[in-house]
Amino acid sequence: MQRNVLTAFTLALVLAPMGAASVTAQETSIVVASTTSTEDSGLFRHILPLFKAKSGINVKVVAQGTGQALDTARRGDADVVFVHAKAQEEKFVADGYGVERFDVMYNDFVLIGPKSNPAKVMGGKDVVAALNAIAEAKTSFVSRGDKSGTHSAELKLWTVTGLDPQKDKPAWYREIGQGMGAALNTAGAMGAYVLSDRATWISFKNKGTLDIAVEGDTRLFNQYGIILVDPKKHPHVKSKPGQAFIDWVLSAEGQNAIRSFRIDGQQLFFPNAETARQKKAG
Repeated sequence: MQRNVLTAFTLALVLAPMGAASVTAQETSIVVASTTSTEDSGLFRHILPLFKAKSGINVKVVAQGTGQALDTARRGDADVVFVHAKAQEEKFVADGYGVERFDVMYNDFVLIGPKSNPAKVMGGKDVVAALNAIAEAKTSFVSRGDKSGTHSAELKLWTVTGLDPQKDKPAWYREIGQGMGAALNTAGAMGAYVLSDRATWISFKNKGTLDIAVEGDTRLFNQYGIILVDPKKHPHVKSKPGQAFIDWVLSAEGQNAIRSFRIDGQQLFFPNAETARQKKAG
């Protein structure tokens, strides 16, 4: 009996450090709900190893459209959101699901279309005029239709035209309810126009007969923000490592990591956290 007690005590001493290590490993991993553009472009593959080396924190990315990513965080299934639909992000914070929203970086949207230029918009700088031309020509247009940041931006642009193809459902307008890569593939197969974030377009390998039709319109600006999920709403949120990730992304080191990410010499994202801080400070 005494030997069994000693054996059990010895086993407990051996297993205790393993249990502590397991808890530590759990505490130093976080879930970031983000967009398909940050994941599919390769940005996270570039910056997360740098953050892990600095902090020891593992980051698991759940890549979805912005609307879905925010819904994931509302359910408490993420610690941080890193998305690109500012109005939705601000509502997320106002509703008590997020602690504070910070600007991180920006790029722009581009209107992609077939090189055959059926709507006669190739090389233009006015995206609203281009959408009107597409509608008038009844040329195929692919919409993500997934409540993503890109989809939200597209709908805002249609509002400026005075048209509402999502509601009216003309034959030339096709909603697919999928991500950016699928939307580009569908546009290529159909010879259609589609709105894309520039990062995904640059990293997209199956360009085929597609090319940039319209770019450079200030209405195509695309801002990304980052938010810690509020532990008051979801007490299980890993707020300390989550905040550590946010702090690093906003730091000079994190901003430089974003700045250095390039594909074929092209910079995909432009950090602006410091500019945002200066504006906020007045």
